[in-house]
Amino acid sequence: MGRVRTSTLVAVAVVLAGAGVAVAAARSGSGESAAAPKPSASAAPPQRVVLPGAPGDDAVVTDSDQVRAPNGSTYNAVDTAFVQMMIVHHEQAIEMARLAPERGANKKLIALAERINASQPYEITFLRAWLKDRGLPENDPNHDHGTMPGMQTPAAMSALTGAKGPAFDSRFATMMTDHHRGALRMAGDVLKGGDDQKLHEVANEMAVEQGSEIRRLADVTAG
Repeated sequence: MGRVRTSTLVAVAVVLAGAGVAVAAARSGSGESAAAPKPSASAAPPQRVVLPGAPGDDAVVTDSDQVRAPNGSTYNAVDTAFVQMMIVHHEQAIEMARLAPERGANKKLIALAERINASQPYEITFLRAWLKDRGLPENDPNHDHGTMPGMQTPAAMSALTGAKGPAFDSRFATMMTDHHRGALRMAGDVLKGGDDQKLHEVANEMAVEQGSEIRRLADVTAG
């Protein structure tokens, strides 16, 4: 294992440890329960993939863990699944965050939601560009997005939309904490099983930032 991968795995391990404490604090303070994270679906084994050839050339079949991007970097099925699924994962976080300004009561929570709403679209832009550069689709019909760690159910999202004031704050803090913790698990998957080093850096940055936000959510819930 190289120095880059070792450092990123250590960083995520530290974030996960801290996030576990924060999740417990958020749940004990809120009294609400959101959808439980489900087993991660992003750590898929290498698969056989078809790479389209140039005009007039035959397509090439190879292992997904031996594919090279136009810049020469390697990536595999774990990298691809992480990117495709994290786009959807981020989109739900943004959907929740956009509810806070009109429904929330806690100014610190509203400010944190606005930060999420401002930062995650930039990450989605990077993820979409990563796929486009490699000629990969944004969506994979084989992905069940509802099983991603931390994804909230339609019923939970409807309940959040209908809440206001302190009830919204409590529900939002619990749901977003679960959602961020799921993202940390997905980041851990790609750091352990992915090949793309740039993606490792981005996943590590996501993990550190979302771990920090989990701690802030716990502080808000605690009063």
